[in-house]
Parts: sequence; structure tokens; C-alpha cells
Amino acid sequence: MKKDLGNVSGLYPMPVLMIATYGEDGKVDVMNAAWGVMCDPDKIALSLTDSHKTVKNILKSKAFTVAPADVKNLEAADFFGIASGNTMKDKFERTGYTAVKSKFVNAPVIEEFPVVMECEFLEKVVTDNVNFIVGRIVNTAADERVMTNGKIDPEKLEAISFDTFGFGYYATGKKVGTAWNSGKKLMK
Repeated sequence: MKKDLGNVSGLYPMPVLMIATYGEDGKVDVMNAAWGVMCDPDKIALSLTDSHKTVKNILKSKAFTVAPADVKNLEAADFFGIASGNTMKDKFERTGYTAVKSKFVNAPVIEEFPVVMECEFLEKVVTDNVNFIVGRIVNTAADERVMTNGKIDPEKLEAISFDTFGFGYYATGKKVGTAWNSGKKLMK
């Protein structure tokens, strides 16, 4: 029997995404965002409030990168979520991480995160209920160490997810089935 919990955010897992931009001064800005989703094969939507420095940067530069956080980089990923670029001017520098300019968009690629999606800003969608930044993925790059047969391997990536119930981070990657196959027996 289920127990009523009230209005509790009950969606798990939530991705832990590192959103990277350049500020007006050319400095690297990175934020941690859990409210992101693929909204088309080549598009990503990020639910971000306007108060984030990252949103201001995206609207000016028209570009950003998105990297899924991984177990190896958990400490920096969490730091990028608790420190604000609006008040901490050396936020990125404190991590000791390395950024290079994307070859495809005007945004930084954080070298330590093994996968990155390089995105051009498409639109900002604001209604009474949502506030989304939508971008088109123009390139995805991955370190060979997280790939198998030319594809990103979730077990090697060890991406982390955010737990909205207890505010924890959890490693992902254990394969438990195959899409468009695991439920075939029910098609009969």
C-alpha cells in the first residue's frame, strides 16, 4: 500500500548537467543544473531561472555547452551548483579545471568532463508555468575512455544523477534491459 507524501517532487533520476558559458568579460562560467531534458534528437531544454549568471550569458553569447557530470568529477560538479557566478568572481578558477573554446559555438568546453554537447541558443520559452532555454546540439564530443565501439558507454561514463527525495547523488550506468526489446513478449 502506498503512503501519501503530499506535494513531493517524485521524479528520479534527474540528470546532473554542467552548463558552461562565457561571460561578457570572456571568463568561463559553469553551473550545475538538474532540470534539463532532450526535447528532440538534436535539441535540449534547460529549465533555468533568469537570476542565473549562466542564463544572462546564454542570452548574450547565443551559445552554451552541456556536460553530464560523472563520479570522477562529483566534487567540482557539486561546487558548480552551490557557488554562484553572480557573487563569486573566481568560481571556475577555484576548481583548477581547464576550459578550451568550442570549435563549433562560442562557449567553453570543460576538459575534465568526458562528454560535452556544444549548443547554439535557439529560444527562450516562458509561460505561466515554464521557463526554458532551448538549444540545438551542433556537436557532441566524448573522450575515448568512455566509449565502446564508437559510442558513449554509460557504464564507462559513470554519469551521476540527482535524487530529489534526499538530495543525494547516485552513480548510473548499470544496464538492466534493452530499449525496444525488453517488453516485446507483451506485444503477443
